[in-house]
Amino acid sequence: MPRPPRYHLTSYGCQMNKLDAELVESRLVGAGYERASHDGEADVVLLNTCSVRQHAEDRVWSRLGVLRAQKRQRPELVVGVLGCMAQEHQRYLLARMPHVDLVVGPSAFGDIDAKVDEARQRNAGRRADDRRGAHVLAVGEGVSGDAIVRDPRVRPHRSQAWVSVMRGCNMPCSYCIVPSTRGPELSRPIPVIVEEVQRLCDDGVTEITLLGQTVNAYGRDLGPGVTLARLLRALHEIPALRRIAFITSHPNFLSAELIDALAELPRVARFLHLPAQSGSDRILKAMRRGYTAARYLARVDQLRAKAPDVVLHSDFIVGYPGESEAEFQASVDLMERVRFAQSYIFKYSPRPGTLAAELVDDVPDAVKAERNARLLEVQERHLASAAQALVGTVQEVLVEGESKVDGRWTGRTVHHRLVHFPSGDRVALGCYLPVRITQALGHSLLGELLAEDHAEVRAGARA
Repeated sequence: MPRPPRYHLTSYGCQMNKLDAELVESRLVGAGYERASHDGEADVVLLNTCSVRQHAEDRVWSRLGVLRAQKRQRPELVVGVLGCMAQEHQRYLLARMPHVDLVVGPSAFGDIDAKVDEARQRNAGRRADDRRGAHVLAVGEGVSGDAIVRDPRVRPHRSQAWVSVMRGCNMPCSYCIVPSTRGPELSRPIPVIVEEVQRLCDDGVTEITLLGQTVNAYGRDLGPGVTLARLLRALHEIPALRRIAFITSHPNFLSAELIDALAELPRVARFLHLPAQSGSDRILKAMRRGYTAARYLARVDQLRAKAPDVVLHSDFIVGYPGESEAEFQASVDLMERVRFAQSYIFKYSPRPGTLAAELVDDVPDAVKAERNARLLEVQERHLASAAQALVGTVQEVLVEGESKVDGRWTGRTVHHRLVHFPSGDRVALGCYLPVRITQALGHSLLGELLAEDHAEVRAGARA
């Protein structure tokens, strides 16, 4: 009896891409495919790609170059490019990498197994010297990945899962390519999401992260009264769920209703990713973000008045076209004012197809690098101060795996802080344990295990 066909899938970029990879795998496994441990033993090699940053694209081009050599040795090998890069580059990708068999955009993952089968059939019986790809192209409208009946067993962590609540984005940010690669906003109905989460919980999940390009805009296309806050309250009724997180939010949709939900629902994670991008009103207007620095700070004040235990994460772009030193300093000032628990700081790079790509990229690379380092130094200082304040507190930690250091395990608090602690008899993946913080490191904490019924756990976990 012949062995089942094998696939190997690598995903680049954001959490949404990682979830898409799980959905693709669910479909392939359901169609009888087996996962291969590496490219060399796979019949199908798939790259799920990202176009948001040039670095992510460069890694894919490099990997495709390596796969060209494998295709010379095995003409029957199916090489597929999925996701945003497939949508953005389409036929150019096939022209530059003619050995690629399959190009599938984010809106057409729902029948990926059929597309892979088609590529395999086209490749079957080829001459050894025929190194061209099968060229199966699906980048327009198609069967959405959300139509896949998810196999809850296909996920990297037994206790954790990502759940898509919406696809696409309607925001007009000038630097972002997502609306053109993932399309307009499309929200999933609350009952459908609740049913999926319940199935995941039945398979051992206790923490979910709700995903959307602008997740707190959820429900705008579903009619009045359908909001992220309402969805959070519905999910909060599932007894097995201990933590509910959501990313990424836009400042314009941090509503009073959502702030109330954060304040009132104890199992909603106590961190909020709310990208500021810049502290300069002129730069924010050029970015088409739709708010001023003062409006952003007002939303932060409203949140902290109602839910003071929620920590904030952010994104910043430095060196946007035309950014002056004073405008960069406004970003420093905003960061000093808010004191984010974490920030991702990026040097601006133009992305083809965006409005900003039409501007003159006039901030020198050396200036971008210097500003990136300065803003990162401010963030590191705030991170160190916040971490030091946790020393001596007791935190509830969800165990995520073994640490890179022998004899230790690692996990996260309800504030998404990474904690390392010694292994013990009762440590297992997915369990929640009380850990007293003993030392603050650069980007993580060290701690010691306490008795499970330690009285300080509940108070410390919300510190």
